[in-house]
Amino acid sequence: MADTTTLTRRLPRIDRAWAASAVLLALVAIGERAQFLPTLGFALEALRGTAPFIVFAVLAVAFVKASGAETLLAKAFEGRETRMIVLAALLGGLSPFCSCQVIPFIAALLAVGAPLSAVMAFWLASPLMDPAMFLITSGTLGWDFAIGKTMAAVGMGLLGGFGTMALKGSVVFADPLRVAPKVGGCCGVKAPFRGRPVWRFWQESARRETFRDQAVGNALFLLKWLLLAYLLEAVMLRHIPAETIAGLLGGSGLWPVLLGALVGAPAYLNGYAAVPLVDALLSQGMAPGAAMSFVVAGGVSSIPAAVAVWALVKPRVFAAYLGYALLGAVIAGLCWGLWA
Repeated sequence: MADTTTLTRRLPRIDRAWAASAVLLALVAIGERAQFLPTLGFALEALRGTAPFIVFAVLAVAFVKASGAETLLAKAFEGRETRMIVLAALLGGLSPFCSCQVIPFIAALLAVGAPLSAVMAFWLASPLMDPAMFLITSGTLGWDFAIGKTMAAVGMGLLGGFGTMALKGSVVFADPLRVAPKVGGCCGVKAPFRGRPVWRFWQESARRETFRDQAVGNALFLLKWLLLAYLLEAVMLRHIPAETIAGLLGGSGLWPVLLGALVGAPAYLNGYAAVPLVDALLSQGMAPGAAMSFVVAGGVSSIPAAVAVWALVKPRVFAAYLGYALLGAVIAGLCWGLWA
């Protein structure tokens, strides 16, 4: 009998984002041959337009990683609880952590005794905004929307942080952890709080290597998800009638905002890919408030963000996390609908 285990190990892993883009282009080529080049051209032109934002974001995140500046975030979790909540909400939206790095970082916070309220504030704000997300959002949806989403991220963190502090004596937040947290993770984060930033990172070969690896990795990450999103945007604009979107998610009031949050919560796996899709929905008649609630709810409840919470806390705390996400998304959507 053939050794299928050895064969399986030799097969290269297929990235789902690149594969989805290839499948989508193949379907367009088969079903709409005349639209193949326009669809591909639309995506490439969109990538060209956002290229300056992508380059700056990639270099900024690589610098933070190579210099070790992210260790400064630990300062936010010292002192009084109210101070910790405010700083955690503010810094959560600035942290350049990938989804697997959030878990060891939060585990380290819990291990050194940081209160769950401050951790919750960071958890809720962190997946919504970071330097790369801000630049991609501003380049596609405008500076106003990017600033509005940043304010929503901070507000979400404050909502969850102070809400958890107020209810810390309840059964929901009593004994919240699944197991005693351990520091470590799949990204090699062994001790997030050790060491000081080295701003002249290029003087050390290991840090230069970190800068290169982070820059290349993040560039490929953004490229693959944005390419898929722009291809989907091109297909969406061509096939989904504007009146359909306007009828479901258009107009003012609570309903489109609530529907945007309910649809956004389970709708997407990656916040970067959501930005072009929201741009397409807005052009089809989606209400501004619904767009904001969609990206906020989806960002907090997306699989990478949710897994970080589920891995460390008990189901009732995870349910509270999702509850904060939906409530915060609706509030953000209503506020943005009034402002926009």
